[in-house]
Amino acid sequence: MILLNIFETTLPLTNPVLKFLVILIIILFAPILLNKLKIPHILGLIIAGAIVGPNGFNLLLRDSSIILSGTAGLLYIMFLAGLEMDLSEFKKNSSKSFIFGIYTFSIPMILGTLSSIYILNLPILSSILVASMYASHTLIAYPILSKLGVAKNRAVNITVGGTIITDTLALLVLAVIVGMTKGEVNTAFWTRLSISIFVFGLTVMFLFPIIGRWFLKRYEDKTSQYIFVLTMVFLGATLAEAAGIEAIIGAFLSGLALNRLIPATSPLMNRVEFVGNAVFIPFFLIGVGMLVDYHAFIKDFETIKVAAVMTIIATSSKFFAAWLTQKSFKFSPDERRLIFGLSNAQAAATLAAVLVGYNIVIGETALGEPIRLLSESILNGTVIMILITCTIATFAAQKGGRNISLNESSIIESIDNDDTERILIPISNPETIDELINLSTIIKSKDNNNGLFALNVITNENLDANTELKAKKMLERAVITASATDISLNRLLRYDYNIANGIMGVIKEQSITDLVLGLHNVNKGISESFLGNLSEGILSKCSTTTFIYKPVQPISTIKRHIIVVPSNAEKVIGFPFWLAKIWNIPKNTGSKLVFYANGATIALIRNLQSKHPIEAEFKLFEDWNDILLISHDIKIDDNLIMVLSRVDKPSYHENMANVPEYLNKHFRSNSFILIYPIQIGVTDNETIDLNNPSLTESIEKLDSLGKNIAKLFRRK
Repeated sequence: MILLNIFETTLPLTNPVLKFLVILIIILFAPILLNKLKIPHILGLIIAGAIVGPNGFNLLLRDSSIILSGTAGLLYIMFLAGLEMDLSEFKKNSSKSFIFGIYTFSIPMILGTLSSIYILNLPILSSILVASMYASHTLIAYPILSKLGVAKNRAVNITVGGTIITDTLALLVLAVIVGMTKGEVNTAFWTRLSISIFVFGLTVMFLFPIIGRWFLKRYEDKTSQYIFVLTMVFLGATLAEAAGIEAIIGAFLSGLALNRLIPATSPLMNRVEFVGNAVFIPFFLIGVGMLVDYHAFIKDFETIKVAAVMTIIATSSKFFAAWLTQKSFKFSPDERRLIFGLSNAQAAATLAAVLVGYNIVIGETALGEPIRLLSESILNGTVIMILITCTIATFAAQKGGRNISLNESSIIESIDNDDTERILIPISNPETIDELINLSTIIKSKDNNNGLFALNVITNENLDANTELKAKKMLERAVITASATDISLNRLLRYDYNIANGIMGVIKEQSITDLVLGLHNVNKGISESFLGNLSEGILSKCSTTTFIYKPVQPISTIKRHIIVVPSNAEKVIGFPFWLAKIWNIPKNTGSKLVFYANGATIALIRNLQSKHPIEAEFKLFEDWNDILLISHDIKIDDNLIMVLSRVDKPSYHENMANVPEYLNKHFRSNSFILIYPIQIGVTDNETIDLNNPSLTESIEKLDSLGKNIAKLFRRK
């Protein structure tokens, strides 16, 4: 009897365990099976939803549980779009996003209104509402581009920015039409709507970052941090609805607000993406598929006609908008495919509009039947349009994304494997392990997922079983922290007569390119003898770029990085090495760089910034005797980065010996990083040429090309 109760034979299924099992099976196997047919996994989930839904085999109903999870999935897509957006590119291309938003709104509105009036014979209000459905779109294909690693492409940034413009305008059209049918559109309506939207935007964009920074600085529990992020997403969505606009706008703005606090390489970002892609987003796609009614194709010719007209107008208008954007900004054909693929899919806002229009009754027939603003044939035609546009969008986005991803990969693969980046992280203090790993994942090149090494050195003085056990536990913790970001950390346990000798041995054996050191006690200041002992023990013999890090707060909560660069820094062979690592910080965290340097150095870095934009500010700093002036500019959420030098090298200044005193007196409450560049084999006449094509081709390539660049400079 128990088995009969569990394996019920009536359809649709009502047993919650069976329902959830069916959905998990779909999420697991639908993409696998359809990928063999070259069908994108997103489309596979939509098709699977149609098959098991009420209009298919009727295994599952689109009930409140599916709607709830699907709504969370839709908000998740919009949140990820805001969270993964490259804010420097977004600011740089904000005008282009606005232009695309106008293109992708106005073209469908014009074509949609005319076709609805003259082909579908709809009234003017119904025609405008149908046209607004074409103008809006859903970023169904965004997860595909995110997995392909092209989510930060300029075309994606422009499309995501334009999506908010066109969806907001389309949903405002919906709000106005609903108000007109109720006779509520007046001065009070516009005043109330304008004020509520302004207050909502101000709250999310200014208050959310303050709350987020406060929470993440004080609570390190991984579960609490994830739940906090999810809370902010739904809070933003709720506030958007309270302001009179759709929840998806609130989710997107929440992503933008938290963008700088959740680095792309952080464990928190990895958890956010994993849960969304594994659970919430698939639920949304399956729910969309459940709306598809195959019977509409055979029972009603009017539905077929409406669906054909709607699909052709929606697709052609979105393609024309993408083509016009490509020609306006001289984008490549693959970038046009990204724009079209992201903007062609109709789902969330379209579905909301058609359901609202279908439920509005504007009169009665002679037989007493209700006359709706949007008829049943429009409702069924819209669902068919959603399926077809999502299909076209996923194929277009996948093709463009793959081509761009392969092109970028070919550049990376052209680099000699002998020049691979390898970062060594000696660990001995459990308090600093997580932040040392986090810093290393932020400064590494984006495709280096196997080049991080954690080292614990056991000396002859403290060699015992208890020491070995502690060392192994610390290495295990480091591996767990790195694995949360999908990075494979190499564990190294070394026995030597002193720590410095152990580190140097590993640097030579593993061909280490970068060394990340942490201070032994982050609660105390840096001792005056620290740099001297370090220099004698490691720096005088080390041919790697060395970072000495004291974390006072999580690096993800840093607003600005104040970088103090000495004169003649550009004459040092290691200049491009450390600069490339620093360049990765704003690219992965969205924080701002503030360079204090002399005129010549600033000119070189500005040149690099013009080719690889990041948010940066430059301040003239000529004399290290004025180093204390920087203490007046630094704020509580700033990180100080000081580029130092070995004695008797081109960029050395005698005041560098006083750095421990400066840090203890004036920067004690701030995190700081001390950088010692590679300085072996330099002469006073060597100068880095940032105009060299091999250096400026891409800042990502700069990481891995370090040794090749050094050889090039030596030949000069």
